[in-house]
Amino acid sequence: MMIRKIYKSSWFIKVVFVVSLFAIIFIAGLGYKHITNLSKSTDLVIHAFKVNVELEQILSYLKDAETGQRGFIITRDSSYLKPFFEGRIKVNNSFAELKYLTIDNPEQQENLKELSTLIDKRLDNLEIASNYAIKEQTDLAQFKDAFQEGKDYMNAIRSKLNYMITLESDLLKKRNEKYTSTAKITPIFLYVFILLTLVLMYAAYAKINSDIDKLKKYNQQLKVFKEATKQSEIINKHGSWRWNVEEDTFHFSDNLFRLLGEEPNSFDQSIENFMQFVHPEDVEKLSAQVEKMKEEKDLPFIVYRVIHKNGSIHYLKAYGKSTVNSEGHTQLLGTTTDITDEIDHYNTLEKRNKELELNNKELQAFNYVASHDLQEPLRKIQTFLSRLEDKEHDNLSESGKKYVERIHVAAGRMRLLIDDLLQYSRTNKSDEVLKESNINTLLEDAQQDLAEVIVSKNATITVDKIPNMKVIPFQIQQLFGNLIGNSLKYSKKDLDPVITVTYEQVSSEDDKKLSKGSFNEYHKIVISDNGIGFEQEYADKIFSLFSRLHNKDEYSGTGIGLSICRKITDNHRGFIFAKGKPNEGATFVIYLPVI
Repeated sequence: MMIRKIYKSSWFIKVVFVVSLFAIIFIAGLGYKHITNLSKSTDLVIHAFKVNVELEQILSYLKDAETGQRGFIITRDSSYLKPFFEGRIKVNNSFAELKYLTIDNPEQQENLKELSTLIDKRLDNLEIASNYAIKEQTDLAQFKDAFQEGKDYMNAIRSKLNYMITLESDLLKKRNEKYTSTAKITPIFLYVFILLTLVLMYAAYAKINSDIDKLKKYNQQLKVFKEATKQSEIINKHGSWRWNVEEDTFHFSDNLFRLLGEEPNSFDQSIENFMQFVHPEDVEKLSAQVEKMKEEKDLPFIVYRVIHKNGSIHYLKAYGKSTVNSEGHTQLLGTTTDITDEIDHYNTLEKRNKELELNNKELQAFNYVASHDLQEPLRKIQTFLSRLEDKEHDNLSESGKKYVERIHVAAGRMRLLIDDLLQYSRTNKSDEVLKESNINTLLEDAQQDLAEVIVSKNATITVDKIPNMKVIPFQIQQLFGNLIGNSLKYSKKDLDPVITVTYEQVSSEDDKKLSKGSFNEYHKIVISDNGIGFEQEYADKIFSLFSRLHNKDEYSGTGIGLSICRKITDNHRGFIFAKGKPNEGATFVIYLPVI
């Protein structure tokens, strides 16, 4: 994993090339050293050969001198002494050459001194023996002694020369072994090193090829991204610009020209030319911001107008932020967006808000009318009906009495409808502050409001202990009252109502119904009964305003109560769901967020 990461690193190629360069230099150095060693080895062979030749030459010169002496002794011809005299000169020349050749070898230098002494003695001996040979017979004994001494000197010279030649040959052999070993190891080492270098260079080559492929891919992606950016600018109605601070030059994107109603690159890219499109009333404001931008190297959000050639006015919003590029130059990068549609939408929204405010005022007026003006004639109707029943009841026909009774029922339903509408309109106001409330107390208060019905129907209500919550108290009490009242209203005639209220805290992840919610945790309150129930297909319809599943003569009601329940849970950013089965009962599930 680590090796793969190193191979993929951008510096891998640089390291490989540096190593390869040093490897090549090192190989060249080894090659040069190897050639130098071979050259030295050759020089040593030649050197040893020269030394041995000169030593052999000295022996040859001495032999020539000795031979000349013998010829002179036998013939008494002085011409035979020529090799003797020339041999001394040649021996001296050879000695000079040998001293030069063995200057770096102290042992051979010492041997040369000893050899020089022996040769001098031998040459002197030759001269003495020659002198004895040409005298009378009386000097024959001295001649024999000198001749024998010369022979001994010659043997000593041969021995010394052989020793020196052997010494030079041994030295040459050792040096040859050393250089031969180096010559053997060096090619193997060079081969391994070259192979390693080739492997590294191949790895670098493969990496370069891979990078080139990636670069082509990235370039293609960059082209696609560039084209996508251009299309995005066109679709989103924004353009980009760049100001090179140090050079004081500008660059506009193609779509920035279009935002001005112009074709790309239709004018020189400068702030002066750009200002020609700005609305006269906004030129001063924008110019001040540009000057500030030049000083502070920043441009906050600014909105201004531009005028197209066709006379249309467009709103633009610009923003700029200074950056420093890789070369250390300061640039101001900015975007400009056409927000004309946003301004139009905002103006439309403002208009609708004013209309909504007017509607709210009208609704408030309706509430006032419903709570005062509508109830006043209703009270009068009910008052006159009471008087009519008290004073004229006996004078009314049977049909008249039925009409009066129906008027009573209609007036009661009218009053109930007005009260429910007032309750619903009040529930629409969700701006009440949430308060930490005792839910058990609110539930008890709701039951207290229904105490008369609970007793008359012999109902049993079982309630779990519920923790405190942040709610709008009177709305939650109304929620419980409506739901328990609903269970009492739709109870079976031949069966005492049994109402159960349970509680648990649930997570939005555990319940799919809460996936659209904005909270992670919810309070779950379930109210179930054993009443007449309903078909599940109507589970959502029953929360609609004025929705009724039963005949008004069979069950009283206005169809507003459950609508109020949903409005209350909406105000708390919660949910309410219903489940039912005919003749088995109904269940209402309330979810309130944990705040």
